[in-house]
Amino acid sequence: MDEVLLRFTKWDGREHWLAPLRRLGIDDHGVWLGGPAGTVFTRPEVVAYEATGPLVMLVPPGRAWVARFYGEGHRHDTRVYVDMATPAVWSASGDEVTMVDLDLDVVRTRDARVYVDDEDEFAEHRVRFGYPREVVRMAEASRDAVLAAVRAEQAPFVPAVWEPWLGQVT
Repeated sequence: MDEVLLRFTKWDGREHWLAPLRRLGIDDHGVWLGGPAGTVFTRPEVVAYEATGPLVMLVPPGRAWVARFYGEGHRHDTRVYVDMATPAVWSASGDEVTMVDLDLDVVRTRDARVYVDDEDEFAEHRVRFGYPREVVRMAEASRDAVLAAVRAEQAPFVPAVWEPWLGQVT
């Protein structure tokens, strides 16, 4: 399995999160990346976050979101975490994928609570960074569609889709 550098930036170009993940494969939903317990996510000026359990990430082509799915062993109760972001851009070599984090997140917890996180951050950043109107519309439309799909337990946000990928992470 090839290593892929996951690179999230913010609208102003500054680094947000970096993580080395492994390419697990591709299906109809997109490219699946994985990280075992101990995978380190780094962020400038913040202590690195070390995953306490396995996770997989789905990078869908042409979509304005990227999703993380968490296995057992994580310190938090999150099961599904979907970042609204600009569509992913892959490097020519395929060993790096970059997207701009647009603050809005859809979260599903282990006890099946589903909610939108960071709406306040989105409101602040859309003014501070001057998100173009079409980017705001894209982020809000993606949030609405993802929220509905997560609530309705539609693919790819159901364990039957992502757990087999998680099983490949060691």
